[in-house]
Amino acid sequence: MSALFSKTLKAGKTTYFFDVKEAKNKAKYLTITASQPSTSGEKKFVKRSINVFGNNAEKFNDALKEAMSNLR
Repeated sequence: MSALFSKTLKAGKTTYFFDVKEAKNKAKYLTITASQPSTSGEKKFVKRSINVFGNNAEKFNDALKEAMSNLR
């Protein structure tokens, strides 16, 4: 499945991937993946992902904005 939109952000040892995809039922969703080098000494990466579907995108965005305002 190819992404409709992709953006990569490198931040130190972590790389973030933002991908907008389309499910089989045509619903669009956002996948945010964080990739970090393994701490076990192996040449592997640990990946963690979350999916945000379109019907929850506005609520997710509002919560993210609120959290970001508390970082300052």
